[in-house]
Amino acid sequence: MIMAIQLSLDALSRIMPSVSFRLSLVSMAKIHILGICGTFMGGIARIASSMGHEVSGSDRNTYPPMSTQLESLGIALFEGFKPENIADDTELVIIGNALSRGNTAVEYVLNKGIAYISGPQWLSEAVLQHKWVLAISGTHGKTTTTSMLAWILEFCGYEPGYLIGGVASNFEHSARITDSPFFVIEADEYDSAFFDKRSKMIHYRPKTLSINNLEFDHADIFSDLGAIQTQFHHLVRTVPEIGRIIYADGDIAVSEVLTKGCWSELESFGTKGDWECQLLNDDGSHFRVSHKGYNVDCEINWDLIGQHNVANATVAIACAMHVGVKPLQAAEALQQFKGVKRRLEIRGKVADVTLYDDFAHHPTAIKTTLNALRAKVADKRVVALVELRSNTMKMGFHKEKLMASLQQADVVGLLFPASISWKLPEEFISTDTFYQAENVENLLQNIIPEIKNGDHVVIMSNGSFEGIHQRLITALENEWQK
Repeated sequence: MIMAIQLSLDALSRIMPSVSFRLSLVSMAKIHILGICGTFMGGIARIASSMGHEVSGSDRNTYPPMSTQLESLGIALFEGFKPENIADDTELVIIGNALSRGNTAVEYVLNKGIAYISGPQWLSEAVLQHKWVLAISGTHGKTTTTSMLAWILEFCGYEPGYLIGGVASNFEHSARITDSPFFVIEADEYDSAFFDKRSKMIHYRPKTLSINNLEFDHADIFSDLGAIQTQFHHLVRTVPEIGRIIYADGDIAVSEVLTKGCWSELESFGTKGDWECQLLNDDGSHFRVSHKGYNVDCEINWDLIGQHNVANATVAIACAMHVGVKPLQAAEALQQFKGVKRRLEIRGKVADVTLYDDFAHHPTAIKTTLNALRAKVADKRVVALVELRSNTMKMGFHKEKLMASLQQADVVGLLFPASISWKLPEEFISTDTFYQAENVENLLQNIIPEIKNGDHVVIMSNGSFEGIHQRLITALENEWQK
């Protein structure tokens, strides 16, 4: 009898993590988040806390503004991934995709048998199950389009929940949960966790899906474009028959995904698509959106620039129409859209020099950003400073496209660390308008003498660029005050 009881207890201990996990989805639970200060995981923390869960978290570096935002919600933050950060009565650990086997906190969770889950799966099962999910996917423009769509629904009284992978200026925070049946989400193709190599977006099961564009990226986890297309077709398979997919007309990679099989309503956007956009001025701050099959024709005047943002706006209008928003209402909302941080965001001015911060880190995004800026500033000089920071760029997958993407710049400064094994073509290195440096100090030494009054300086990186923005502003102020 004693042996039978012991066996029963052993069996119970093996299923307890699963039981604990299920309880954490349907009742208030104590949750610890590993990697809490990233934009996505910070959004997960905010949503979980808003739902009434007791949330704490750890990260390698906890710093503002995310740390202060989370602490204001009563979320305890711990520096580093120490096992003692995870309380003994923790019922569920949500593990970010930046963590892997060998991490001390991960090993502790596995050894102790604590229930664990990825952020995307937790969001899917705890929040999205009964929501009308509107998902924005694609290589470029996800954050901006998601922000536009969330703002359109907010402006029109839908009060959507949302999770945005950036800071949208129309909202106080990057994520929230509401009683609304609608939830807008940035559908990222990056993997979910070390134990779940599916793309995050596979978990969301949208009823409204946009595929903005598709190129090779994330060379650290995808072997080629075909591997990315496979994940996108997995996503297409999850859209119901009554759902709608808005996709980029003329994008071959997207078309190849859809020809593998599609069971949902399709609408296209582009020059020959169902949804069309027409620039009414050169820089994209005034444009018209129309639809071939509907009586839709609306004009938008706004503060944003660039053909890419016009395309993003067209997608947002098309997605919003699927849930009942009239395009004229959507256009009115977009005219009050304030943009997204780090998307040609003006960081400062020194005399008549304007400095911008931009998230561009892929050649297509770099080219798009510079084209938009060129259309705005006409014949004024453009200075482009680029940090090769993404894994794909550092591995050299886009080296042939990099220099071509910079053609609209009059002067280029490239942070090119010694750790990068590939080399740039000699013809670029030898020019007097191109500067390559292994560190920010040397880059600034080369670039500062080249900057002239009236220049537009755009700093492009998906990281901090070692604080070059303020360092450059301070250096120019000191240089020109002499």
